[in-house]
Amino acid sequence: MISAKRLIEMARKWQKMAAEKRKRISYPRHHVGMMPANKGHFVVYSVDHKRFVVPLKYLSTNVFRELLKWSEEEFGLPSNGPITLPCDSVFLDYVISLVRERIPEDVEKALITSMVACHHEASSSSNALRQSNGQMIIYGF
Repeated sequence: MISAKRLIEMARKWQKMAAEKRKRISYPRHHVGMMPANKGHFVVYSVDHKRFVVPLKYLSTNVFRELLKWSEEEFGLPSNGPITLPCDSVFLDYVISLVRERIPEDVEKALITSMVACHHEASSSSNALRQSNGQMIIYGF
């Protein structure tokens, strides 16, 4: 039979192990300095890995809907990772500033048209540059 003293030692050891595991599980794992978005906001990343915290109301704009569709086509739907928009941070800064200033409808349509045209041109040119064996030809300047 196990002595009372030994039982107490084992119980303390198990409590300590359980407490350590709880700490590991319960703390959210964020990148250093990365906090979750505030209430009413969501986080997206540009292709150059810049983080943007965007108000949820921007989701009602056609520009952001198009960017999200484009992102889904390029990267698929993220199951456990961040949403990456297929544009660089300079362009995303520009889009956010336009939406913040209440972009006029004609400017929004022109921006979406140019985004779609550039997107389709980039996808078709990358397909055209593939050789028959599947290798990609890269042109330098």
